[in-house]
Amino acid sequence: MLKLRLKRNGRKQQPFYRLVIMENTTRRDGRAIDQVGYYNPITKQCNFDIIKITKWLSYGVKPTSTVFNLLSKAKIIKN
Repeated sequence: MLKLRLKRNGRKQQPFYRLVIMENTTRRDGRAIDQVGYYNPITKQCNFDIIKITKWLSYGVKPTSTVFNLLSKAKIIKN
């Protein structure tokens, strides 16, 4: 099953996350199928490719709970 989830990058004590499409059995920092955005929790900066996200969601990709909250705050997904 494909998931829309976060992939951690950055240094120690300075996390930086990429929003990616992955198989749910793949490890957290494993190979992604597609990158659709990023999120920096320190500066609260985020950049999402809305066209790609809506395309993947229409294919049946399920977002994780954290990603769902991020997308709902950005008003991409409606509750």
